[in-house]
Amino acid sequence: MEPIIKLSVLDLSVSAVFIAVLAALAYRMRLEISRVLISSAARAFIQLSLVGIALKFIFETSNPLWISLISIIMLLSAAREVYGRQKRKHSGASGFMMGALPLMVSSFTITILALTIIIKIKPWYTPQYAIPLLGMLLGNTMTGIALGLDRLSQGAWDRKDEIEARLMLGHKAQDAISEIKKDSIRSAMTPIINSMSVAGLVSLPGMMTGQILGGNPPMEAVKYQILIIFLIACASGFGVIIAVHASSARLFDARQRLRLDRLKTDR
Repeated sequence: MEPIIKLSVLDLSVSAVFIAVLAALAYRMRLEISRVLISSAARAFIQLSLVGIALKFIFETSNPLWISLISIIMLLSAAREVYGRQKRKHSGASGFMMGALPLMVSSFTITILALTIIIKIKPWYTPQYAIPLLGMLLGNTMTGIALGLDRLSQGAWDRKDEIEARLMLGHKAQDAISEIKKDSIRSAMTPIINSMSVAGLVSLPGMMTGQILGGNPPMEAVKYQILIIFLIACASGFGVIIAVHASSARLFDARQRLRLDRLKTDR
């Protein structure tokens, strides 16, 4: 097995030059994304560096309290992103919880089941396995839930007259919005379905590539990638379904009236 090639600060600096060149090109083309591109790259560098330092400490201690703390931080950060990516979101604390609860239920459940039943690592909360796995599930589930909730709220807003007409004809609230819910779930699941469809043909997924670059045998990397992509699909699917159903329920009151006043628009 070939030794792992370690990257130096100079190596990372060269990759940063590529970002700078892209930002300069975007500025010249007046795309108005240069500042965001640079700031996002800087955030990624700082955040990943801090995470690397934190994970080094957590891996060495394997303390369940530290693992729980970083898991909660990851969950809250993902929920905040879900909330921020919606154009029309539920007002009040429920708007944040619409993302947080489905994320927690789906991602944490799938992670724990995978660690205890499939991987069978002991203890099951071993940070080298638990934190990266939870991070991948949260990241992808976050994207799916954000897409699903945004599509649902926008669909309800655009098709308000159709929903209210169905209600006047005697349809129950969830029946009146059922087509919008289905469309929202399908749209949210499309990215992960597409990823599974082209995995290995068009793209080599990140975890597999990372393991191969790290010196692991290709077939072992493939096995783990298959496991991860299936777990991501399950966590994303369950999370989207929970979030869309919960959000659609809050769009109506106890008298089966459509309550779009419970949504607010930030932009």
